[in-house]
Amino acid sequence: MLKIAILSLTVFTLLPCGLIAQNSPLNKVESQLESSLGWDDQIWGSLGKSGDRKALLQAIDHSLKYLNSSKAVQDYQNYPISGITRDRVKRSLIRFRQLVVSSRTPEQLQAAVKKEFVWYQSSGNDNLGTVAFTGYFEPIYQASRKPTAEYRYPLYRKPKNFGQWKNPHPTRSELEGNDGLKGAKSPLAGYELVWLKDRLEAYLVQVQGSAKLRLSDGKMMGIGYDGSTDYPYTSIGKELIKDGIFPTDGLTLPMVIDYLQTHPEQLQNYLPRNNRFIFFKETFGAPAKGSIGVPVTAERSIATDKSILPPGALAVIQTSIPIVTQQGEMETREVSRYVLDQDTGSAIKGAGRVDIFMGTGKIAGDRAGLINHTGKLYYLLLK
Repeated sequence: MLKIAILSLTVFTLLPCGLIAQNSPLNKVESQLESSLGWDDQIWGSLGKSGDRKALLQAIDHSLKYLNSSKAVQDYQNYPISGITRDRVKRSLIRFRQLVVSSRTPEQLQAAVKKEFVWYQSSGNDNLGTVAFTGYFEPIYQASRKPTAEYRYPLYRKPKNFGQWKNPHPTRSELEGNDGLKGAKSPLAGYELVWLKDRLEAYLVQVQGSAKLRLSDGKMMGIGYDGSTDYPYTSIGKELIKDGIFPTDGLTLPMVIDYLQTHPEQLQNYLPRNNRFIFFKETFGAPAKGSIGVPVTAERSIATDKSILPPGALAVIQTSIPIVTQQGEMETREVSRYVLDQDTGSAIKGAGRVDIFMGTGKIAGDRAGLINHTGKLYYLLLK
């Protein structure tokens, strides 16, 4: 990395908030921070809802557990950004946890954090700090451990010989058929884990990477990510835009789902375009876990590109997310939220993409599907 930096031209760009970027995904904020940054009223409760301090503390503890692991030692061994080390990230989390426990108001926590921490802003997708935010969730769908006339669409375990598969891997069509019903003719026959009623639901489980399933006998079953074929993720939404079905701006997951439910014949046209195929394992009641191996927490865990951004670290997101009002209506609200960087995703590439984990179930899914906004991302490290 050092050799590359020395041999390449250094391009300086003046960014908002006094940032000076040197082709780095994170840049130290040198000027006064915006007044709204770090003002997180959700910890104490807002809009008539109780706070989530306990959940935030638990999310911090999950990151600390990761940072004490051999995996974290390996992950940070060659971390490319100078000054950001596993030890510093760990010490920052310990101090932030103390501040969350001792602070009594959003103002008190904000003041302490701005005084004691250095803020590093993501360069974003334009080198100007612009970050694209989306949301993800853990769905709950009906399923069966056995195929029936009603439950026809399987999710698969990872094959025992998967490590010996040669590239290029089989395409989605070759694995499950254009209609998702290849069955006994599939190379994955015998590795079925569970069957779902609806093909689109089975596909959405692959997009989200985990799910809670309500089985036909009334019991609940949890499944989680256990590997994937070696293809890049192809967004069905982008394919619909490319084909002129939707305009370039404003497309949300609910709009994509509504289109495919209204035009089910298009499933075999669009779903096979994403050749990245996900394998699952049963989680036996364990919570959904992120890429660093710890549980993710609703509205407190984010997914980013772990090749360039610090795993397990404390961050602040500033963007708009949908809030459920006391009247049960969905209302978009700009927030400044303390989060932990605990996950990644095949579509999350570069310094300008963040996916926010919104929780489990339908309401979480409705909210996640409406997140399609830009904003800013900061990482906080002790001075």
